[in-house]
Amino acid sequence: MNVAGWMGARAAPADSPRGLALLRDPLLNKGTAFTEAERDALGLRGFLPAHVLSLQEQVERVLVNLRSLPSDLEKYIALNALHDRNEALFFRVVIDNIDEIQPLIYTPTVGLACQRFGLIFQRPRGMFINANDRGRIAELLANWPYPARLIVVTDGERILGLGDLGAHGMGIPVGKLSLYSACAGIHPEHCLPVMLDVGTNNEEFLNDPYYIGLRRKRLTGADYDAFVDEFVTAARAAFPGVLIQFEDFANHAAFRLLHKYRDDICVFNDDIQGTAAVALAGLFSALRVKKERLVDQRVLFLGAGEAATGIAELIVSAMMAEGASEAEALRRNWLVDSRGLVVKDRAGLTDHKLRFAHAHAPVGDFLTAIRTLKPTAIIGVAAAGSAFTPEVLQTMAELNARPIVFALSNPTSKAECSAEQAYRHTGGRALFACGSPYDPVTLDGRTFVPRQGNNSYIFPGVGLGVIASGSRLVTDEMFMAAAHTLAELVSDADLAQGSLYPALPRIREVSTHIAVAVAAVAYQRGLVAGPTPNDLTAHVQAQMYDPRY
Repeated sequence: MNVAGWMGARAAPADSPRGLALLRDPLLNKGTAFTEAERDALGLRGFLPAHVLSLQEQVERVLVNLRSLPSDLEKYIALNALHDRNEALFFRVVIDNIDEIQPLIYTPTVGLACQRFGLIFQRPRGMFINANDRGRIAELLANWPYPARLIVVTDGERILGLGDLGAHGMGIPVGKLSLYSACAGIHPEHCLPVMLDVGTNNEEFLNDPYYIGLRRKRLTGADYDAFVDEFVTAARAAFPGVLIQFEDFANHAAFRLLHKYRDDICVFNDDIQGTAAVALAGLFSALRVKKERLVDQRVLFLGAGEAATGIAELIVSAMMAEGASEAEALRRNWLVDSRGLVVKDRAGLTDHKLRFAHAHAPVGDFLTAIRTLKPTAIIGVAAAGSAFTPEVLQTMAELNARPIVFALSNPTSKAECSAEQAYRHTGGRALFACGSPYDPVTLDGRTFVPRQGNNSYIFPGVGLGVIASGSRLVTDEMFMAAAHTLAELVSDADLAQGSLYPALPRIREVSTHIAVAVAAVAYQRGLVAGPTPNDLTAHVQAQMYDPRY
C-alpha cells in the first residue's frame, strides 16, 4: 500500500507521525492491521504482535469483547476508549452495527454517561473553554490541531431531560459528532466538540469531589452573553465558514442565541429545529396511514420549551403550505406546561409560549386538556416520565380511530410512555414514535416495530448538506425539506408494521437524500457562492467519509 496515500493530505511523509506517536494518533492508527511493509516503513516494528488482522477481523473482535460486558455504561466506556485510539475502526463498528451501537454512544446511554462523566473521564476529546478563559478564547482555539468545519457546542445547562450537568455535558457534543461521522460521513478530523463551562447550579456536582468542571455558580446575564459571543467570533475566525450547532442549552439561552445569530452566520439549534423536523416527518408518515391532511389535525404538546415550540412552529409552516392562514395554523397547536394549558390570559408568559397561547379557560392538567380540546395528536417533549398514563392513552383512543402518540423525551427514564403501553392502552391503534429505543411489541397476534423519532435522522444530513454546499446560513426551509425527504423515505412496508421512520441501518442513505435536499435549498436561495453542481448527489457523496484502511 502507498503509505503516504493512506495518511492522506494531512501531513507530508517527511513529517508524518511514526512509531509510538503514530499508534497514539486515533485518526491514523490502524493497530494490528498495519501490514508488514507499513511496520517497516513507519517505525512500528516491535510495537505490535506478529499477526496482521484485517479491518473486518478487528471489528469482529471488538464486538465479541463489547457483547461480553455486563452493562451499557461499560460498553459506552469501551467504545469511548476505542474512539480515542482508532477512529477508523470505531466508525466501522458503528456504521456496520448502527442498531446495536447508536443507543450505546448516544441516547439513552449517553445520559447516564454524562451523569457519571467525572468518574469515567479518560482522555480529552474536544475543547473545554471555561468562564475564566474570557479574553483569550481565540488563543485556546488556536491550539486545536485540525481544520474544523463543524462545531457542536453546549453549556451543559439542559442535558437531555436530566437538567444542569455542567461540564459533564461534554458527552453530548462528543456523541453528536460521532453520529455526524457515522450517519452522514462528515470526516472526524473536521468535527470539534466544545464545552462552554460557565459553571453549574447543580449543588450535587458542586459538592462532588470528582466533578471535572468549574466549581462556581453559572455565569449569567451580560457576562454570559459576552462569553458566548467571544466564542462564536473566535470560532468563525479560527475556522472560516464553520457550521456551529448549539446543543442542550436551557430555554432562556437557546431561543435568544438562535435568534441572535441565525440570520448572520451558519448556525442552528438541533433541540429546536432538528427535533421539529423529525417530529414533522413522523406526522407526515402517520397521516399517510390515516389518509388525512396535516391542516386538519389538532396537536397538543406536553411541554412548552424549545422542543415543543420548535415543532409547533414547523407544523404551522407546513399547515400554511397546505393552505391554512397563519392564525388558523397557530390555533391548531396547543401547549401544556407545568401550570396546565398555556392560555392567553395567563400572566408572565415568555415570548415563545405567547405565540401559542390561545383564548381559552384555564385547564389544570394534561388529561383534562385532552378531553377539552380533543386533539388528534399528542407530542410529549417535557421529560415528564410516565406522563402518558393509561387514562391519557385510552382517552386518545376513544377520541380517535388512529391516535397519534409521540413520546419523544429521552433518556428512557424520562419517556412519557413505553411502546408497549402506547399500543396496549389504545388497542394497537396508536401511531407511535418514541425518543428512546424500544423492542418490537406483540399484541393480539400482531407485531409492531416502533422506531425512534430521533434527531439523528435529521441533523447529520442537514449538516452534510450545509457543509457540502458551503451554505452561508441554515434556514427553516432546509429543515422543512429535510422533514419531507425523511417522510418520503418511509416505505409502505414500514408503515404496515407501525414504523413511522425508515430502518436505522438505512441512515447513511437517508442522510445523503436529506443533504441533497438541503444543499438544493442553499443553491436555490443564493446562499452559496458558485453554480449548482451538475450532479448534486455525486457532489455530496464525494465528500462523505467511509472508514477504511
